[in-house]
Amino acid sequence: MDVLIKVAQLIVCLSLLVIVHEFGHFIFAKIFKTRVEKFYLFFNPWFSLFKFRIGETEYGMGWIPFGGYVKIAGMIDESMDKEQMKQPPKPYEFRSKPAWQRLLIMVGGVLMNILTAFIIYVGLSYTYGESYIANKDVKDGYVFSELAHEMGFRDGDKVLNIDGVSYDNESYSQIPYSMIIDDVDYVEVEREGEKIKIKVDKKFIPRMLEKGAWILDLRMPFVVDSVVNGSAAHLGGIVKGDSLIAFNGVPMKYRDQYTAAFKEHAGDTVELTLLRDSANMTITKVRHVIVPDSAIIGVLSAYRYYDYKITEKKYSFWEAIPAGMHRAGEQMSSYVKQLKMIFTPETEAYKSVGSVVAMGNFFPSTWNWLHFWNITALFSVMLAVMNILPIPALDGGHVVFLLYEVITRRKPSDRFMEIAQTIGMFLLLALMVLALGNDIFRLFQ
Repeated sequence: MDVLIKVAQLIVCLSLLVIVHEFGHFIFAKIFKTRVEKFYLFFNPWFSLFKFRIGETEYGMGWIPFGGYVKIAGMIDESMDKEQMKQPPKPYEFRSKPAWQRLLIMVGGVLMNILTAFIIYVGLSYTYGESYIANKDVKDGYVFSELAHEMGFRDGDKVLNIDGVSYDNESYSQIPYSMIIDDVDYVEVEREGEKIKIKVDKKFIPRMLEKGAWILDLRMPFVVDSVVNGSAAHLGGIVKGDSLIAFNGVPMKYRDQYTAAFKEHAGDTVELTLLRDSANMTITKVRHVIVPDSAIIGVLSAYRYYDYKITEKKYSFWEAIPAGMHRAGEQMSSYVKQLKMIFTPETEAYKSVGSVVAMGNFFPSTWNWLHFWNITALFSVMLAVMNILPIPALDGGHVVFLLYEVITRRKPSDRFMEIAQTIGMFLLLALMVLALGNDIFRLFQ
């Protein structure tokens, strides 16, 4: 059932974005009285699930549930309709229109995807606002992954700035992503009252990407969420709700500290001091626990994010407009940086490229409208940026040739356009093979 919900969300999301994108081409073509022969959701090689005609345009749905297209008369596109191009140009054809009109027709899809992302972000800002834990409110510092320890971070470090830029008012979850995609040189932290600059060596980027940006998390006090029956903790008298405050008489507060202490004292009997709520009062208890050789005493600690101050921003409708524009701009900038990394071999970011399998995993296993619209807006930005890349067969490739025509006043030949389109489609197919291969590889890891 979880998989079906993810698949349903993915199909609805992509269907919406494809229709929006193709409508952008469609509406500009109609404005400039250019004939649109087909408007399809999904691809329809050999047959269509259904189709109907209104005026000069055939509308339909293909059977391959990915992508879609509009077929514009007199244009060399993925349909590779060479017979039409052999005929004399007609006034209603794409190739007969002025270069500036053809340019707007080509960028119409990208413009619609950007507009869609903007509208969604405005709606999200107005309806939900923003809610996050700001870096300045993480008073106890962070707990870091093993990879981050290799880089020089230590549990308890407080992040002050990145490359001199303060992150006080930013969500703490933004810090690892900035370290990965912003090509930073150093992160300055506060450690036991001392300021330390930690160099972000580029050799760590591939492993940071592999870990999915798990670099840091909030440092949590050790509050028992559950106890395994028959475990060392259970036999030692620890119960759900206990807060551990000392280890062998030494004050100790955080989960990472206890994890390290249990490993150091594996096989020993240790004294744990804890606080327990009882009869509307908090009492102190001392428990003796035999730590197994595995150093796992059989408790799960609670993730008490609500103990932190939550920064909340609410927007009126008019305030939501610039907020939505800002969020859309940030997402576009972020995705452009990610694409740059993909084409930079030393980052090994190409290994993270995924197909529809990876895209489906973006969605939660339960339907949540906030998550759905956030992901849809993100995918809309991705679709816009990908389509404007200067690759033949993409909108950006057509734009490059049109700009060349505007500047030189010379139109590329139909033969050249056919060859360029073929090369572009080959490159896109290679990218799809890479993405699908990465997904298959990850499934067997």
